[in-house]
Amino acid sequence: MELFYFVVFGALGAVVAALELSKNNKDRINSSPAFNSLKNNYLVVYSLMMAGDWLQGPYVYYLYSTYGFGKGEIGQLFIAGFGSSMLFGTIVGSLADKQGRRRACVTYCITYILSCITKHSPQYKILMIGRVLGGIATSLLFSAFESWLVAEHNKRGFEQQWLSLTFSKAIFLGNGLVAILSGLFGNLLVDSLSLGPVAPFDAAACFLAIGMAIILSSWTENFGDPSENKDLLSQFKGAAVAIASDEKIALLGAIQSLFEGSMYTFVFLWTPALSPNDENIPHGFIFATFMLASMLGSSLASRLMAHSSPRVESYMQIVFVVSSASLLLPIITNFLVAPPEVKGGSISFAGCLQLLGFCTFEACVGIFWPSIMKMRSQYIPEEARSTIMNFFRIPLNIFVCVVLYVLDLPLCGIYLAKTADGNLRQAE
Repeated sequence: MELFYFVVFGALGAVVAALELSKNNKDRINSSPAFNSLKNNYLVVYSLMMAGDWLQGPYVYYLYSTYGFGKGEIGQLFIAGFGSSMLFGTIVGSLADKQGRRRACVTYCITYILSCITKHSPQYKILMIGRVLGGIATSLLFSAFESWLVAEHNKRGFEQQWLSLTFSKAIFLGNGLVAILSGLFGNLLVDSLSLGPVAPFDAAACFLAIGMAIILSSWTENFGDPSENKDLLSQFKGAAVAIASDEKIALLGAIQSLFEGSMYTFVFLWTPALSPNDENIPHGFIFATFMLASMLGSSLASRLMAHSSPRVESYMQIVFVVSSASLLLPIITNFLVAPPEVKGGSISFAGCLQLLGFCTFEACVGIFWPSIMKMRSQYIPEEARSTIMNFFRIPLNIFVCVVLYVLDLPLCGIYLAKTADGNLRQAE
């Protein structure tokens, strides 16, 4: 593997370590032991939930292909997953406000475990059921857990600023360190131990079961709207009215959908951007580098949110500008740098520049997640939090279904690891 990849990875690792070790009292939020207990409990559960999700993604397409399904059938399975997240997931996720967020988190675990079990069957109908269950679980993962945390945090009377600490640590661990470790563990199961492509799904089910046990034994129930006379349709109407009547909520939803849409576009296209002439690139190592860049971003976010100034709404404007500029690099290098004439070989100079830009984008992603979580906790009303958060995901799921239908399905399938980022299947 070329020295360039190790230099980039090592530099990012050194910066992340320096940021974490150099934090002083001004960069840390002084909290209470009771808050730390809640935070640590949530981080353990969230990390287990994300491990269950990360373990599956890199092997979904590979598993379907080993069962002998073709491009069209696999594409239909992927579209079904995101379609169910948009339709059924929105309904099930919204029930968390009425039936309880803790119950919704347990439902996520059960639903995703059942989805993992379906991967043992080579029958197309069974796999389709698994994709539908997985889509429902995804909606719960990105709404129920955050809604439970915010409600529990406020119920216990903790300071609002302390939430940012939990959010930043959750992204640092769940979307960074856990992602890397899950990929390495998946490779160990499939490649080193030769347990087959179903093994990561079995491991994911185990992590989900452990997390569910912790939820059942240590979490208390909380609700968005405890009234008994409000049906699901009324919840939807109430959420729609809240979005339409409050410009800040509507803009927050637009920001989330647009940025996540750019993330999906990046997921689908970073490989052809780095290897337009079939250059030999280490996909797994690059993915780990992206995750390290995301950890860098979440570490920066924790420092920013530890202070009252600048406000999240202010520095996120800079993050969006930097993100846009970093994703313009493939276009700029295409005009300014001549492409190599020989196919194959190592990564080109233009590819190296783009990789640095993509790492910058991933760092922005690491800042985005805890920051958008903090803004959601401030602007979304508690009584309809899960419902509104699932409404925000509807445009994103439509976008993903369209992209999956239009783009080359094998490429999308290989790198569609989860709702935000890449793949570890082709680690070298």
